[in-house]
Amino acid sequence: MLLLMLAPETPHIAEELWQLRRGRSEFRADESIHVQAWPAWDAEWAKAQAITLVVQVNGKVRDKIEAPADISEEDARQAALASPAVQRWLEGKSVRKVIFAGGKLINIVAG
Repeated sequence: MLLLMLAPETPHIAEELWQLRRGRSEFRADESIHVQAWPAWDAEWAKAQAITLVVQVNGKVRDKIEAPADISEEDARQAALASPAVQRWLEGKSVRKVIFAGGKLINIVAG
């Protein structure tokens, strides 16, 4: 795969290495690196495993929590409310509403 990706930038050395890798000392046009298929893209490899969930209290950032990328709204809410930094800002206040913005942000409205 590396040689295939290097071929557009370094065509001559990539071709030489490709032919040597194939066990050939002579050039064969039908087996050239430049007629091979480009490596396929797999979105699963690029998928993030963890995210940074920003926690706001009344619209102001109070904490950032590392969480799994596929965290549910309920799990995000529990993690945000359990954070010591957030609890400090909620002392003596009741939570009116919790707004979850798609795995990036959670805003706690307290009063």
